[in-house]
Amino acid sequence: MVLPESEHGSIAVTEGIRITVRSEYDPSRSAPDRQLWIFLYTVTIENEGEEIVQLLDRHWIITNESGSVQEVKGPGVVGEQPTLPPGGSFEYTSACPLNTPTGTMRGLYTLVRSDGRSFQARVGEFHLSETFLIN
Repeated sequence: MVLPESEHGSIAVTEGIRITVRSEYDPSRSAPDRQLWIFLYTVTIENEGEEIVQLLDRHWIITNESGSVQEVKGPGVVGEQPTLPPGGSFEYTSACPLNTPTGTMRGLYTLVRSDGRSFQARVGEFHLSETFLIN
């Protein structure tokens, strides 16, 4: 289930895992004169299910405003593979560089239950946009 997206975030629920994302432009680390825009995104992963889960890896699909797509895959998030008991949550903030002032991100997290069954939880698409371009 994917809930309505806001301009700067998304909420998606997959098999009892709620993933909420908020994004913002980081002007202090950006250099538009060099075609570099940095966006921060904060992800909250909540286990609304009844089983313990552990996040194993991530798969991001990043699209800039020109339609160029970059995929990023790897173990865990911010160097961690958090375990979430029922009712537990994990939050982290990371950054995404773009060579255009706007773009989008979406993705998947692979999680495993305590009995070894794995599944993919969807991260709904969210927008990355330089502040002055937002209406």
